[in-house]
Amino acid sequence: MYFYAARQPIFNIENKPIGYEILFRNGPDNTFPGISADEATSRLVEGSQFYFALEELSNHKPAFINFTLKSLLLGYPFMFAPQHIVIEVIESTKPGKKLLDATKVLHKKGYLIALDNYCHQSTWRHFFPYIKYLKIDVTSTPWPEIQLIKKAIQPYQHIQLIAEKVETHQQLDKLKELGFEYFQGFYFAKPEMLKSQMFSASELSITKLLSETANEYIDVKKLTPIFERDVNLSYKLLRYANSAIFKRRTKISNIKQALVTLGSQELKKFLSLMFAAQISPNKPVELIKLSLTRARFCEQLALKAQNKKFVGPAFLTGMMSLIDAIHDDSMENIMGRLPLVDAIKQALVVKEGALAQLLLIVQSYEKADWQSAQQQCQALDINPDSLPQIYNDALSWCEEQMQVLACEI
Repeated sequence: MYFYAARQPIFNIENKPIGYEILFRNGPDNTFPGISADEATSRLVEGSQFYFALEELSNHKPAFINFTLKSLLLGYPFMFAPQHIVIEVIESTKPGKKLLDATKVLHKKGYLIALDNYCHQSTWRHFFPYIKYLKIDVTSTPWPEIQLIKKAIQPYQHIQLIAEKVETHQQLDKLKELGFEYFQGFYFAKPEMLKSQMFSASELSITKLLSETANEYIDVKKLTPIFERDVNLSYKLLRYANSAIFKRRTKISNIKQALVTLGSQELKKFLSLMFAAQISPNKPVELIKLSLTRARFCEQLALKAQNKKFVGPAFLTGMMSLIDAIHDDSMENIMGRLPLVDAIKQALVVKEGALAQLLLIVQSYEKADWQSAQQQCQALDINPDSLPQIYNDALSWCEEQMQVLACEI
């Protein structure tokens, strides 16, 4: 599944973009879907949290995002840093006490606020001290009304006008004469479609859990609620913990007991299997096998390097090293959305650090580039003669995991 959005630039008088309006889309068609404004806002906020980095959506400029009164009262804007967004109060929102109170709070916390598709009413004057932009639809707002708006905001020098739906050069010249400073519309650019393959909530949970198991000591109290929020994952954990391979005399009946009994290594094995099963159901099985092999290979190399703090992250680095091919997206985009430590992201995106060196040994060995493998081994004080044994161990471990995976834990 993909997450879709569109962005349209807002230009200043020098034709330079000062921000982008972010528009929700629920498919490849560049049109607003037939859903409520509340749903569109919530899904766009969700998407910018989990599927796109907001800076990526807005090309590292302020993002103009539509908010309904309901979404403002629910505190959705506070999920973003004030410097990253401009809050657009949609045109269907009526001025009232609830909106005014929410506007005051947002203004006090440093957020910039725009009134979208502004139609002048005297009651809006109470909002003007807290408003940064008025966005005016120049195709439906008569010139005399624009003059009236300009007169109304004269005492509020901080308010700036944005002309929406600018479609011709003649319009642009007239708007500049009227004192508009910012412009948006088809004359400059149509909304540009963006899409990103979505991670499910379960995939994100598993990644978070894998990241936690990369620590030297597992915090059971921290992991338990993550499992408990995912009924399917909890069921599979209990099933795995009670499977015949462990030959337990007593049944494990709850999540905490399962985590304590399994321990770090078995839990990591379980989560890596769940991740492999969910992240790529339609991908060639060889991609999964190679990911698991690399995970084990990197982990064992870290042990040989006698650096305990890198053992867990090394496993995850190998596990995630093919995520771009599996998820059909760039490594940079994917790492921006997954809850992994910076050292892993650095290794996979910019290919720097000790984890990147471990992965390079693995990749060099896969390609039979012995010289490169030996050089990296020497840099990490690993005996290169141990590589064949470690690789064979990784292959055997991978085959064991694939057999378990075939049983559909």
